[in-house]
Amino acid sequence: MPRSVNHVASRAKRKRILKLTRGYFGARKNVWTVAKNTWEKGLTYAYRDRRNKKRNFRSLWIQRINAAARQEGMSYSVLMGNLAKAGIEINRKVLADLAMNNPEAFKAIVEKVK
Repeated sequence: MPRSVNHVASRAKRKRILKLTRGYFGARKNVWTVAKNTWEKGLTYAYRDRRNKKRNFRSLWIQRINAAARQEGMSYSVLMGNLAKAGIEINRKVLADLAMNNPEAFKAIVEKVK
């Protein structure tokens, strides 16, 4: 009796992953084992970098706030400490956006905590 193998499902699985690897360089896009490995590794990078993205943006916000605060004659750490003492609850994302796009509002906040 011949062996029964579900070629339809296995071919569909391969096609699905090869479709996901379109645009990769060289054998990564069309050789099954290489494509599968790079696709799986890409998923781990995506998982890791979703977390790293949060760190990178927080770091960027801090740099922007620090630069704007120094123009007002205050360091980042002093500004954040004074904000906490004054009871002003504003997060770094909004503060950085104000520093970049609305310097007058940022200056008003700095004046309030001086």
